[in-house]
Amino acid sequence: MAEYMGELRRTHYCGDLRECNVGETVVVCGWVAKQRDLGQLIFIDLRDRTGVVQLAFNESTEKEIFDKAFSARAEYVLCAKGVVQERSSKNPDIKTGDIEVLVEDLRVLSKAQTPPFEIVDDCKTSEDVRLKYRYLDLRRPDLQKNIMLKSKVMMLTRKFFTDEGFLEVETPMLGKSTPEGARDYLVPSRIHPGSFYGLPQSPQLYKQLLMCSGVDRYIQIARCFRDEDLRADRQPEFTQIDMELSFVDVDDVIEVNEKYLKKLFKEVLDVDVQLPIQRMTWQEAMNRYGSDKPDLRFGMELKDVSDVVKDCGFAVFTGALENGGSVRGINAKGQGSMPRKKIDKLTAFVKDYGAKGLAYIALQEDGTVKSSFAKFMTDEQMDALVKAMDGEPGDLLLFAADKNKVVWDSLGALRVELAKQLELLDKNEYRFVWITEFPLLEWSEEQNRFVAMHHPFTMPMEEDIQYIESDPGRVRAKAYDIVLNGNEIGGGSVRIFQDDIQEMMFKALGFTKEQAYSQFGFLLDAFKYGVPPHAGLAYGLDRLVMLMAKQDSIRDVIAFPKIKDASCLMTEAPTPASEKQLEELSLAVEAQEETTEE
Repeated sequence: MAEYMGELRRTHYCGDLRECNVGETVVVCGWVAKQRDLGQLIFIDLRDRTGVVQLAFNESTEKEIFDKAFSARAEYVLCAKGVVQERSSKNPDIKTGDIEVLVEDLRVLSKAQTPPFEIVDDCKTSEDVRLKYRYLDLRRPDLQKNIMLKSKVMMLTRKFFTDEGFLEVETPMLGKSTPEGARDYLVPSRIHPGSFYGLPQSPQLYKQLLMCSGVDRYIQIARCFRDEDLRADRQPEFTQIDMELSFVDVDDVIEVNEKYLKKLFKEVLDVDVQLPIQRMTWQEAMNRYGSDKPDLRFGMELKDVSDVVKDCGFAVFTGALENGGSVRGINAKGQGSMPRKKIDKLTAFVKDYGAKGLAYIALQEDGTVKSSFAKFMTDEQMDALVKAMDGEPGDLLLFAADKNKVVWDSLGALRVELAKQLELLDKNEYRFVWITEFPLLEWSEEQNRFVAMHHPFTMPMEEDIQYIESDPGRVRAKAYDIVLNGNEIGGGSVRIFQDDIQEMMFKALGFTKEQAYSQFGFLLDAFKYGVPPHAGLAYGLDRLVMLMAKQDSIRDVIAFPKIKDASCLMTEAPTPASEKQLEELSLAVEAQEETTEE
């Protein structure tokens, strides 16, 4: 039978005890990480969120207490009172390795069954099992560290922005569904049958309204929801550090956020962020790295060799150029001896990004050349191409030829894949870059129209406004992303605050005036009553913490994450609603026909 704490109250966390506590009587509480029975001696490693401390039981321990220690098993919950003493055999691998607690009183607060996996760092049990028992998984020290790091980031974030004059304002969870962006999660209304709320993809419209309200500087650590396909760095519900500022332009937003990042990384990780952070236009990022979230920790930049190969006899190259595309390549230094089988795997890899194939030149150390297309080129043309790629003996030159987007996407992804294979990615290095001057609009083949690259309220660059109607694809936006080690951790823009420009934007997106007012009328009406110039930015908190914690998945920094199909293995959500619930909401579920194979 479980015991009660009674008069005992915790005086110290397990991981906080040190040599300076020797001689003190302390009370510690936690879970049994390990019990070791040495006959006349018993040792228990007691674990809480701060770490582990060794409890000692010897011949001087009362028999009742000794027997409790003898029967203790993994994950039992204990409360122990005792005197801190110096350990005879010290353990340099843990923070409390110089001391132990000689126990005088012990309470078994809760017994535990044998857990389905061992509660240790770097657990090898499958993630699905660990997520099913997430409350156990969260006891693991490495996940505990991540959760505490995230808490610290949130606390420091609030303090920094408060000190900078920001007001924290909560915005609604139940709002209006909007058509732009990802799919909304819809919440049916009981009081208004057939009508639905949309859970916020971001507080975008509300924070703009707050600027109209005179809040001036807004901050919120906001929960957001997007019904989209999941990846390692994406969840259906996530947290944003969301902000908006009035009477500002691009440089003002960047300046306050650079101060924030410098303070955050120094206080949390003791990492010095050098200011100002490098800036790069979207066009430069795409041309050099094939990505608008470039990883600057390594080279292997893309090179445009279209002019070099325009007159060659290789139809793959010339055909791409004739169709308005480009030919670009990357130089994998020192990989000239890569086996053909491995090159074929890289070719298959880029096909996932729309490329039809991958051409290569392998420069051997002895000066010979192996190439998939040498027979279509003169010696002079090959020499010129190698020179343009800064090729040297031992290098592997890889080329893609197609429409610019396909070439950028495929080589940009290939560059990162090669960096992973060659172990060029140092998680201890933090390389920031601002990406600026994004296209305002991008063409959607699926919708057969221009769509907003960020959102419909992004301000175009003043000098490009003249092209919104005549050449929409040419217009650059006053938009900016902050990128860390190849991951977009935040993005924002200066907002449109003039009626005529907003109207032009909606027209470019194919919205009629009636459609615009149907979706955003409350915002457009607010703009009639005096709206200040304003701009904002939002960080993906989970993704930021993931990188700070040197993790590969945001699931490792979220207490209760979803899996790939947006379900929760622990609670088994989502689950069907009862008939009564459906009736109250005026909903009916259409039965799915089962398909049978003949």
